[in-house]
Amino acid sequence: MSAGDPGMLILADDLSGAAEAAATLGTPVRILLTDSSGRPTSPDSANAAPQDVALDLNCRYLTPVEAASRTRSALETLRTENQTTIIKVDSLLRGNVRAHLSAALESTSGPVIFAPALPQHNRTVIGGVPYIDGIRLADTRAWNIEDHSGPDSLNDLCPEAPTPLELDQLRTSSPHDLAARFRSERLIIADAETMDDIGQVIALAASTGATVVGSAALARAIADGRALRRSAPLVEPPTALSAPVLFILGTAADRIDDQLAHLQEHAQVGVLDIPATEVSAWNDNPDALHVTAAEIRNRLTGGNLVIRLTDTGDSVDPRPLPGLLAALVARSLTDIGPVHLAATGGETARAVLNRLGVGEIVTMREIHPGAVLSQVGVTSARPGEHSELARVVTRPGGQGDDDSLTLIHEALTHGTAPTPITANTVANHEGERMTSRPTVAVTMGDGAGVGPEICVAACLDPTVLEVARPVVIGDAARLEQAAEILGVCASIRVIESPAAAEDCPGVIDVIDLGLLPSDLEWGQLSDTAGDAAFRYIERASQLAMSGDVQAICTAPLNKEALHSAGHQYPGHTEMLAALTGTEEVSMMLSSPKLRVIHVTTHIGLIDAVATIEPGLVERTVRRGNDALIRAGIERPHIGVCAINPHAGENGLFGYGEEAEKITPAITALQGDGIDAVGPLSADTAFFLAGRGDYDLIVAMYHDQGHGPIKVLGIDAGVNITVGLPVIRTSVDHGTAFDIAGTGKVDTESMSEAMRQAATLATV
Repeated sequence: MSAGDPGMLILADDLSGAAEAAATLGTPVRILLTDSSGRPTSPDSANAAPQDVALDLNCRYLTPVEAASRTRSALETLRTENQTTIIKVDSLLRGNVRAHLSAALESTSGPVIFAPALPQHNRTVIGGVPYIDGIRLADTRAWNIEDHSGPDSLNDLCPEAPTPLELDQLRTSSPHDLAARFRSERLIIADAETMDDIGQVIALAASTGATVVGSAALARAIADGRALRRSAPLVEPPTALSAPVLFILGTAADRIDDQLAHLQEHAQVGVLDIPATEVSAWNDNPDALHVTAAEIRNRLTGGNLVIRLTDTGDSVDPRPLPGLLAALVARSLTDIGPVHLAATGGETARAVLNRLGVGEIVTMREIHPGAVLSQVGVTSARPGEHSELARVVTRPGGQGDDDSLTLIHEALTHGTAPTPITANTVANHEGERMTSRPTVAVTMGDGAGVGPEICVAACLDPTVLEVARPVVIGDAARLEQAAEILGVCASIRVIESPAAAEDCPGVIDVIDLGLLPSDLEWGQLSDTAGDAAFRYIERASQLAMSGDVQAICTAPLNKEALHSAGHQYPGHTEMLAALTGTEEVSMMLSSPKLRVIHVTTHIGLIDAVATIEPGLVERTVRRGNDALIRAGIERPHIGVCAINPHAGENGLFGYGEEAEKITPAITALQGDGIDAVGPLSADTAFFLAGRGDYDLIVAMYHDQGHGPIKVLGIDAGVNITVGLPVIRTSVDHGTAFDIAGTGKVDTESMSEAMRQAATLATV
């Protein structure tokens, strides 16, 4: 969360929903648990400093009146001025959705937007109608265990007549027009099919001060917009406490059996099936509960255990079951030492934590969508029941693929997670902490593109100024135009050298090369702008070689304009190598979920395969390894991609390139103690890296590495050149001529590029 940000408030109707939404923010988030009266159990929760906080209202199965009362109380107690507020409800629209909408309307003065789509699970809303995998929600089996069928339309859940926001209007209207149209509305139902649609809904909420009611996708969109994953990443201990894992599977979801089978294939776990009829009888026969608890205690001393609630087909009242399972867990865990706990189904997990006296948990990371790893915060156990929880995983009952429980087990027992490169780990080339902020040369890029706008915004960003001293190499007049377009107050100060920079907030120091005409048209190809972009890089390289700057951060240039001006370089990477006299450099892309370094870049595929050889692979891996060590990752875990599909499939594909070109490099690297493995099938390697198994992936050619990064979020990507005398970073997007000069560009990626330049800067 950036300085001055009032934070985000998430209210959720159950625990797994609160954790799911909180984990998308990418930073440790306190999840407060309400007591039986609906008040947060942490006494300081209402008076804390601005922060992101989530509250589990624990009201999905309360009466509508009780649910509305809890929601109103939370809004009145916890919400602060200008705070982004999300009321997270079930994306299948079960629970007290109408009550939450009513409470939001009664407790807030601005609009309330109802947007329950969850695109990552193919849960969409079109024309006000909810769909799952293209089928109307009301026609699916999603509500089979409920007392009635699912809603035909979002209108069915609204306490008053809503105003529709349909896809066509959402996608074709400007943010300004949408805000003008909907600012005075009270209740809005929003269509959405994609995360881009959800992002538009969030933009509308931000511009109108709306409270948003919907799925965890809302929090994910806000996090992407605020770049929380990049500015304040999660910090997880590298290894987990050695302790047995207890799974509580208290859900009726069909896929649990397949998930359990996968877990048993990949981990040593015991399984204890307990019929629901047996559990329901424990109120009248507590001795049976005690016998079962003794069995669980005995089996946990020997390893991991899964408790699965089974359905015998007999009629059972489901309402007491979570509380009875919680009583079983509390008795089973008393005084046996630390245990990791994983619970599926929000109601079951919440009942267990309540019984164990847990009043607060703190999110650590998302294992997969819906499954969240947390640490236990505030606790207050009952007399005679002393249980020690190490880590906790919560997950909605029906979510996850077949490997869900396996991934949860790995997260609890191994603690694997990527260590992000951030400005909090600023280090010099030798791996020592810098004692002052580095000076970063910021090149303005193509003056007809978005470069001037993103340079201005990033150079005024407080999170950048905390860690870097930016000096722009560019055109002062163009920067003044950009500041006016963005509507920001900035003093553009011309200096002759970085040593003359005053480093004052609100002042942008610029070495003005004066190469652009005052009437240069925005968004149009210009060889003049192309030549100027080259000259900015040239000057920055000179400053780097002379030691006047410690890093370079580049705004995008246009290759066609560059070539039209007579500078025949494939891109920034090759240009900087030539200008600094560096024989060989590597391109590394960094996003919140993935880092990739390339063995080859801007050459054709046939030429790339011919160029790859063991020495080049080895040098590329070493450069990436060194960069990550400078960023504070003590021993990076590196996956090296193959060239052919399935890593050649033992000679079935290709002509033995893996054995000839890659394996010798891996052997040499491992011999020197570098943790590199491969060659790996690229599709598998990127999947594993995306979930956190690798700190860095080595791609053999341009598109092999760029594709996954851009799928995972081009706006969050940063391009890093390693191997130069100084580090160079850049945004991983182009000049965006279509929006240049309009003020519409997202400037956060440039801020992140500058923060990472500071992170990796050399003294």
